[in-house]
Amino acid sequence: MSAVASGIGTHRGGCLCGAVGYVVDGDFARVTHCHCSMCRKGHGAAFATYATVRVEQQHFERGEARLGHFRSSPTATRSFCRDCGSPMFWRDDTREPGMVAFALGGLDTPYAEHSIGHIFVALKAPWHAILDDAPQRL
Repeated sequence: MSAVASGIGTHRGGCLCGAVGYVVDGDFARVTHCHCSMCRKGHGAAFATYATVRVEQQHFERGEARLGHFRSSPTATRSFCRDCGSPMFWRDDTREPGMVAFALGGLDTPYAEHSIGHIFVALKAPWHAILDDAPQRL
C-alpha cells in the first residue's frame, strides 16, 4: 500500500440525513477497504472503506453534537449520526494516536484515486471475492 493516498485538497462529507457535516483538508494518510467483522457489521456490507487523516485535518461544519459513539473494542471507538445511523468515524488512540478515519462513502466531493488497499482479508466475508489487484494485508 502506498504511504500516502492522494486526497489532496479540501473534501467535504456528511451523513445521510445531513445533520452532520465535516471538512477534511490535505492528503489522506491511507485509504483502505477493511474486511474485519466489526466493519462489515457496522456498515452492513462486505467491507468498509475508510480514509485516515491526522485529527487536526478534520473539522466539523455542523452537527458534531449529533454524533453517537460506540466502543467497539477496548481501544477503538466508532462514531455515527444519531439521527440517521450513518457510520462516520473510527478512532483507535492506542494503535494510531492522533489519527481519525472517516467513512469514504460519506464524501460529497469527488475522490477518484485508486490506491486503495485491503486490510483484514483473512476475516473477509466468505461470500465476497476480492477481484482487484490492490495490495492485501491479512
